[in-house]
Amino acid sequence: MKKRLAGAVLGIATLSIATVSFAQMKTEDAIKFRQAGYAFMSWNMGKIKAQVVDGEVPFNKEQIVAAANVIAAVANSGMGALYPPGSDKGSGFHETKVKPEFFQNMQEVGKLAGNFNAAANELAAAAATGDQGAIKAAFGKVGETCKACHDQFRAK
Repeated sequence: MKKRLAGAVLGIATLSIATVSFAQMKTEDAIKFRQAGYAFMSWNMGKIKAQVVDGEVPFNKEQIVAAANVIAAVANSGMGALYPPGSDKGSGFHETKVKPEFFQNMQEVGKLAGNFNAAANELAAAAATGDQGAIKAAFGKVGETCKACHDQFRAK
């Protein structure tokens, strides 16, 4: 019981510190962090695509599971905190591509983000089975959710 209570207190303290640090984060840093997150997910999507979709690389279940788990972890990490007001302008590693309309349609953004998170979690679950057909289908759904957001809220 004491371990559970200590864990809860530590969790609340960590969350409080993280919340304060995000509140003080520079817009450029938020853009940089989100660009890094998306780049890391893209790299892992590429691993899955090469093995399961294109067949360019021999299938390795451990690599696919690791890549899918990374995608799900980043998707569920609270990336929304990296979109502070005004971050439709500025740069991180490069100029941001988020459109101003993103901030005017938060209900739609939330729906798209929820779809993406669900698809990323489904991909991780499919990867754990090792069933390449299920992985390929789940991979396609993740790609569709990325495209849905890009089509509406990402500048070309």
